[in-house]
Amino acid sequence: MDRILVIGAGGQLGTELTKALAHKYGNDNIIATDFQDAMKEKFEYCSFQTLNVMDKPALEKIVEKEKVTQIYHLAAILSASGEQHPLQAWDLNMGGLLNVLEIARDHKIEKVFWPSSIAVFGPHSDKQHTPQQSFKDPNTVYGISKLAGEHWCEYYFNKYGVDVRSVRYPGLIGYKSLAGGGTTDYAVDIYHKAVTEEKFVCFLSAHTYLPMMYMEDAVNATLQLMDAPKENIRIRTSYNLAGISFSPIEIYQSILPYYPQFEIAYQPDFRQQIADSWPNSIDDSMAITDWNWKPAFDLNAMTAIIVKNLPQYFNYKAHK
Repeated sequence: MDRILVIGAGGQLGTELTKALAHKYGNDNIIATDFQDAMKEKFEYCSFQTLNVMDKPALEKIVEKEKVTQIYHLAAILSASGEQHPLQAWDLNMGGLLNVLEIARDHKIEKVFWPSSIAVFGPHSDKQHTPQQSFKDPNTVYGISKLAGEHWCEYYFNKYGVDVRSVRYPGLIGYKSLAGGGTTDYAVDIYHKAVTEEKFVCFLSAHTYLPMMYMEDAVNATLQLMDAPKENIRIRTSYNLAGISFSPIEIYQSILPYYPQFEIAYQPDFRQQIADSWPNSIDDSMAITDWNWKPAFDLNAMTAIIVKNLPQYFNYKAHK
């Protein structure tokens, strides 16, 4: 019987991935954790425990007590927040991962999932259809930590046989959580401003293209990767993953049919430099080949779902 531990379950990805894992493995086999006790109310359907991933003894105690067989380690400080607190971001992003890898090694955990990011690419990486092995020179603490983390994952697989798997997520967009401090999170916040009939001030320029993905696609990709036979996983750093590429003005235009009075203004800040260093689009052919990855949502389909569901999910006033 699989016993699944999700670390950082209260975040944007964790909220939806944990629910999907519960559907797949059964509520009783999921242990959701987050460092904020207030997140407990999100996880009434499964077991919840407060955990700081930097507390290795506490993490190990949960693994032993709950007889954990798989770990999904999602806790991290994201790109924009990381630039405000670089040493804290490095400590959490690296220290947390190494705690998980060591415990996975010592307790012979069957599988580990750890997310990387397009932030591993940098100013001199290929911008268009960025290949799996493109040159990487990240210029954020988040990106540096993710690139280092990829190689730690590969090291623990090669050296100790830890079956750790990873994807480089693009910007993730859903309606069940608020923005979490990432450079791509404008594409989450913009929907909230639209449905509450507020003007949206975008911290990126109108034509800044970035790779994005609807959350359901991201969850499905994660489950596909983790279900793939071990021998199919040829990449032990992290797989490129692609969904949709668009700019702020394009997502704004996709919302206008539903909210024709919605207004946007552009005031680029320090996050513009981060975005300019990242790819415009991603080549994920190796994920397609190795575990049959294929996204299901384009920009218009994503917008239709979010504007339909967001108001009631956050108890916003319904649009007239």
